[in-house]
Amino acid sequence: MEEDKEVNALSGIFDIKQFFRKLLKLWWLLLLCLAIGFSYAYYKNQFIQTYYDASSLISIKDNTNPLFTSNQSLTFNWGGTTDKVTTIITQFKSRSHAEQVVDDLQYYVEYIKEGDYYNVDAYKQTPFFVYVDTSQAQLYGKELRITVLDQDTFELSTTFTDATAPGYDYGGKEKVTLKVPVGEWSEQFKFGDPVALDFLHIDVQRREETIPVGGEWLIKFSDYWATVNTYKAISVRPTDDGSSILKLTLSGRNKQRLIDYINRSSEVLVRQELERKNKFAVSTIIYIDSSLASEADRLKKSENALENFRGNSQLIDASTQSTDFNNKLTDYEIQKRDLNNRLNYLNNLESYLRSKTDYTNIQAPSTVGISSGSISQYVGQLVQLSAERKRREFSMREDAPIFQDLDRRIDAVKDVLYENIESNKDLLQDELQSLSREINRLESQIRRLPKEQQELLKIQRQVDITQQSFDLFKAKRAEAELVKAANVSDIYIIDEAKDTGSGGTSRDGTINYLIALLIGVTIPITVAFVFTMLDNFIHSPKDLEKISPVPLIGVIGRIDHPNNLVAYEKPRSAVAEAFRGLRSSLHFMYSTPAIQGTRTIMVTSSVSGEGKTFTSINLATIFAISGKRTVLVGLDLRKPKIFDDFNVKNKVGVSNFLVNDASIDEITMSTEIENLDVILSGPTPPNPSELIMSDNMVTMIEKLKERYDYVILDTPPVGLVADAMEIAHYADATLYVVRQGYTRKGMLDIVNEKYVRKEFKNVSLLFNFFKDQASYGYGYGYGYGYGYGAYGNGYHEQYKSKNKAVRLLHRLRKIVPLSRKRNS
Repeated sequence: MEEDKEVNALSGIFDIKQFFRKLLKLWWLLLLCLAIGFSYAYYKNQFIQTYYDASSLISIKDNTNPLFTSNQSLTFNWGGTTDKVTTIITQFKSRSHAEQVVDDLQYYVEYIKEGDYYNVDAYKQTPFFVYVDTSQAQLYGKELRITVLDQDTFELSTTFTDATAPGYDYGGKEKVTLKVPVGEWSEQFKFGDPVALDFLHIDVQRREETIPVGGEWLIKFSDYWATVNTYKAISVRPTDDGSSILKLTLSGRNKQRLIDYINRSSEVLVRQELERKNKFAVSTIIYIDSSLASEADRLKKSENALENFRGNSQLIDASTQSTDFNNKLTDYEIQKRDLNNRLNYLNNLESYLRSKTDYTNIQAPSTVGISSGSISQYVGQLVQLSAERKRREFSMREDAPIFQDLDRRIDAVKDVLYENIESNKDLLQDELQSLSREINRLESQIRRLPKEQQELLKIQRQVDITQQSFDLFKAKRAEAELVKAANVSDIYIIDEAKDTGSGGTSRDGTINYLIALLIGVTIPITVAFVFTMLDNFIHSPKDLEKISPVPLIGVIGRIDHPNNLVAYEKPRSAVAEAFRGLRSSLHFMYSTPAIQGTRTIMVTSSVSGEGKTFTSINLATIFAISGKRTVLVGLDLRKPKIFDDFNVKNKVGVSNFLVNDASIDEITMSTEIENLDVILSGPTPPNPSELIMSDNMVTMIEKLKERYDYVILDTPPVGLVADAMEIAHYADATLYVVRQGYTRKGMLDIVNEKYVRKEFKNVSLLFNFFKDQASYGYGYGYGYGYGYGAYGNGYHEQYKSKNKAVRLLHRLRKIVPLSRKRNS
């Protein structure tokens, strides 16, 4: 059983030599795969395009307004630089930012120059530029050909298959359906004149003084959102960890398109940041402008009233004493108005905080003269937190924890502001009451004056108050404008993107050839591996060594011959010599009684077609030629074959003797070969197994032993019927025939099992139909005479094959010799 396990283990080993043999046979597949692979690689290399990189450097800083004071806060800080860098990076990559840049540059217009293998992005390489009227829908996804006819005229042309075509409204960002002419369409236009069609609204402007006549280009309006998403992929990274200097990088096939996008993207964000930073000052200026307009109107009315009074009255100037009273009262009135303005601002601020959620539009407290540091400080903080919340909405979801934190901080600042507003309102109310008492005291003194003088003082006082308030607002506006002008963006462009003449990069075409080589080699190797794994046939004597413990007694070669009488008709052939070697090897297998008497040899195999009859006939012929009385017995009662080779009729034979229908002499036939008799199988019986097991079988074998020196038994296949096992009891030696490329490895499991159980007597394997030793790399001298007889090595006649294809193959092998192993 240990030997059986070893055999089964050996049979699963991958046959490396067989794998390489199959691989060598697939040389044509290797050349074919390489040819196809390299051809495809060459074709693909024609489509390799050059890609360019464009980059710029920008700096993110906290640029505080140099005119900022605690009492005149019209600006505020955005937070730490690190937080600002993160926000700027998010803005650069945001959809809304990409939309604005794409809209500014109209990048949804594609400029195309046709090439041999692929179309080229011809942005800023065309002698014209197309400006799109975004208030009108444009033909979408359809290539329009522009042909330059002369220096002033061009032709637009395309083909329409239907009466309608898809369009796109780039202003409203929506798809529409447009009416178009069916069939071939072309029309001529002038450079600079608007193109106004049902499906196209553009203006084609010349970019060069001289345009090449006859030049052709294509333009196409592409998908808006796909274009936006393309530029959202811009790379924005700090130059170092924690650095506030950012590097903007973009890759693509048109260098100028990349440069324009990066530069415009930076310009847009610089402008947006400055506008956002000035928002506090702008809202303050708007408030001051509205107040100035109101004060200017009031001043004009007051001056007109004063002029009218003087024209209707003889009183031109008041007395010195009354003037002093009036000046004091004017000062008090101005102070009262200032206090009321502050009080109104605080009331409005409180109402705004309770009703609004966006606090970036609050006017500066300094506008109305509120000098309280706490009010200005907390208003600035509130505006800063509100602006920070709006900025984070670009990149974060509304339920993000940062918004909860910001809302808590905003509420906390509002609570403090409410307390400060209440306390300041109380102080202002106290000041107003005190000021009102002084004003009442002075007015009581003035009421003692004549009425005409009182009226003059009243009008004069109103003019002075209004004039001073107007002057104050003008000063505040100038102050706000100065603060706004002093504001600078926190984004500073260090290096603009620029074409410095550097070349682009393209994927190395060599990789395609390497891939083609790899695939071209892999396919034949894979095929050879699969064939080797799936190949369950026996191809060489070495295979027998791996899968069977039964000894190999010899190898019979292959020969082209019309019948099985090779040893007789071609005695000097390699096959005849192989059977002579087999005859010699059989002497070592017999027991002593068999050597002294008649020797019985049984020839069998796994299945039909492996060469049992061929072996039996030629082995019997070799013994007969050597002078031994030999009889060849056809015991394959189911499928008789021997009679064809000897040109006799299978009318009487073994089956007749076994049923007592004929004697030994009647079934024995002589042949043209001296010393060789033949006993055919005879008519096919209905019960061959029972006949072989009968006593008549024993009688027949005994009688044959008395008459002949060698009894060759041609038996049925062991793997198909049980007859051969019964016949094995009468044999002194058993030859188990294995045919190259025909016998499957699993078929030997039967003989292996019976060999291990010793059910076969003196069994040996005979490797039959072995073709072309050189291609398998096995030398001579293997086993008992194996190889010498099979391939004579010059000691016997060589017969040329009648097959022209075979002869051509032999010639090719001489030109390209394969590796051979010499005799061991």
